[in-house]
Amino acid sequence: MDATTSGSGHQVQYHNIVDKPLSLTFQRQQRHCFGDSSPGEFPLAAKPSIVLHVLTGCNLDPQDLANLEATCSFFRKPANFPPDSDLSIAELAALDMCRKRAIFRPITGEQGEVLKRRCGGSWKLVLRFLLAGEACTRREKSQALAGPGHSIAVTSGGQVYTFGSNSSGQLGHGTLEEEWRPRLVKSLAGVRIIQAAAGAGRTMLISDQGEVFTFGKDSFGEADGSTLVTTPRKVESLKDVFVVQAAIGNFFTAVLSREGTVYTFSWGSDARLGHQTEPADLEPYPLLGPLENVPVVQIAAGYCYLLLLACEPTGMSVYSVGCGLGGKLGHGTRTDERYPRRIEQFRELRLQPRVVAAGAWHAAVVGQDGRVCTWGWGRYGCLGHGNEDCESVPKVVDSLLKIRAVHVATGDYTTFIVSDSGDVYSFGCGESSSLGHHDQGNRQANVLSPELVQSLKDVKEKVVQISLTNSIYWNAHTFALTEGGGLYAFGAGDKGQLGVELADQTERAKPERVQLDLS
Repeated sequence: MDATTSGSGHQVQYHNIVDKPLSLTFQRQQRHCFGDSSPGEFPLAAKPSIVLHVLTGCNLDPQDLANLEATCSFFRKPANFPPDSDLSIAELAALDMCRKRAIFRPITGEQGEVLKRRCGGSWKLVLRFLLAGEACTRREKSQALAGPGHSIAVTSGGQVYTFGSNSSGQLGHGTLEEEWRPRLVKSLAGVRIIQAAAGAGRTMLISDQGEVFTFGKDSFGEADGSTLVTTPRKVESLKDVFVVQAAIGNFFTAVLSREGTVYTFSWGSDARLGHQTEPADLEPYPLLGPLENVPVVQIAAGYCYLLLLACEPTGMSVYSVGCGLGGKLGHGTRTDERYPRRIEQFRELRLQPRVVAAGAWHAAVVGQDGRVCTWGWGRYGCLGHGNEDCESVPKVVDSLLKIRAVHVATGDYTTFIVSDSGDVYSFGCGESSSLGHHDQGNRQANVLSPELVQSLKDVKEKVVQISLTNSIYWNAHTFALTEGGGLYAFGAGDKGQLGVELADQTERAKPERVQLDLS
């Protein structure tokens, strides 16, 4: 046939078409993917997480692995790859990514299996647990802590600087003298610190090896009862626990292990929290109750109560235990809870908690979707609902629905929110100029609804973390940490806790940069 007619009606001529098959020869290319791999082998055994990277655009969300397994049975069957031939490709990918987390690297095979069982029997759930902990505590990154009268700054390299009040040796420099500028804790040379906690006259530091160092008063049995600890000492009672976070409340302290177990210490008659021990016992005891076999990713301590962010197979949950005054436990009552109890309101709100914060008398949560919930004693407007009413269950802050929050910090009747764009909002008690609204006519006025902290927006650096004093006994000061490691301070500064000596005043309303690079 010499011609055909195209769809447009035009004649198209074909000439010299040979009506027999063509013989084509291809030269196979030899290619080695990973070192000694055989030519043509797909290197799943060497890097199974490549499946997740290829199919999800480098997204590290464990949910993508679960979705991958749901697509077809191929991804649910044993992949026959080391280190465990019975694992599916998705499980191998999750295990591979777990191994990339700094906190997971020192874990032995047996410890890993224990963690896997605690998380629900899946490496995907272990990965979710590890990522959740990193997201809410800035693990392995720089931090700043505005304690009661003193301050702690941790660089990304693990060095620690302290300044401010030092009446109990809480600065760790071997003296009782105040420090008006950041001073390096030299006795920690060679130790990399990744977390810090501050209480009234006391400090706790946690190393990347899970060791806990403490100094100041009531130092967890490390003092002889009358001697103040003025330089960091290792807490020997925790030597068998790999600690990743600490939280100091009034009359008690809590620590969180790498495996997600919570231990509490007692300090006095009001400190019997979550275990049946003597009130003055300074030994750490595991928190009893519903969380004994559920991994916790974050703890937050307020006045006589503790919040716990738990990683359950069905999703993230918040538990509370301790004093219920003001409704701050979030259960719809003001009764105390001796053992941890899950706050059910988040299920009603269809909110997956991302990070928790415990103020002295009120609490807050940021959800995965960026919504903010507050509850507890609403004095001075610290709940952000436009009034001073108490809320005994978590309530969404409606005026923040147009932003996507990623971080929350609470103090004594004060709350700060950080959005994904780095904007900061504050509300509550305006004493000590700690809200950052220095441009208002009355910079110490109470703020009943969230207001943008314009003074922090003016610094032209993205804020990633806020810390403020969480104590009913000290005037508050506030730190804002930026993405580049810049630290800005405002509020009460009478003891040098702002990192500078103030002239003829006790507070500063406008954020000023502390002469310290935390990057």
